[in-house]
Amino acid sequence: MSSQNSTIPVLELQNLSKSYGTIQAVKNANLSIKQGEVMALVGDNGAGKSTLVKMISGAVQPSSGRILLDGQNVTIKGPLDGRNLGIETVYQDLALAPHLSVLQNMFLGREIIKPGLLGRMFGTLDKRAMKEVAEKELNKLKIHIKSLTQPVADLSGGQRQAVAVARSAVWGSRLLILDEPTNHLGVHEVAMVLDLIRQVRNSGVSVLYITHTIPHVFEVADRIAVMYLGSISVVLDSKDTNMDEVVGYITGTKVSA
Repeated sequence: MSSQNSTIPVLELQNLSKSYGTIQAVKNANLSIKQGEVMALVGDNGAGKSTLVKMISGAVQPSSGRILLDGQNVTIKGPLDGRNLGIETVYQDLALAPHLSVLQNMFLGREIIKPGLLGRMFGTLDKRAMKEVAEKELNKLKIHIKSLTQPVADLSGGQRQAVAVARSAVWGSRLLILDEPTNHLGVHEVAMVLDLIRQVRNSGVSVLYITHTIPHVFEVADRIAVMYLGSISVVLDSKDTNMDEVVGYITGTKVSA
């Protein structure tokens, strides 16, 4: 379900904070992401990126602040809540089952059951329907997989990442969160994943792209949010900034006015 009004952000964070006892992992984070926008989230280790993403996806509950989706205040009590609201997250481990096929992985836990008696009584899977949906999504994102029946274990790193993104894109109608999607990939596979991010954006789904690799940010991101010591210190338009400036904000040598 896309935003009803393009002027209303798909996602808006208002003073979102998370404390663990006396340790404040995230402090008053404010951020808005538009429909069909790639927002990069960058920052040093320990800056609070992971905690912020976990609050958006529902894996962690905020201590204070608000999350709005399409202008509506929401409480995301867990990852299932997040998924039901159209938020999908691809973590670094991808959460794929290597021994299962591409098709099985794309519908893992969300299998389509055949209509009628077979589905109701025996839970018979509608493999044709699942195949059609998978092929449509892979084609839309220009992902080329030899066969939907081949095990994920047989795929390259880039292809596995593509399957994880495609699976999330099927269900992530509002926001797709990608956590370091180009880690440990070769040059060709990195290019493939970055192109995949562009395809997701072109389909109208917003992307929150977490990475340490700043050159990749400038290839795909519309805007760049920098976290420093638990706060979002600045949000920059990628066309109006440069790598040195972004690194300055990340390290704290440059401070937003």
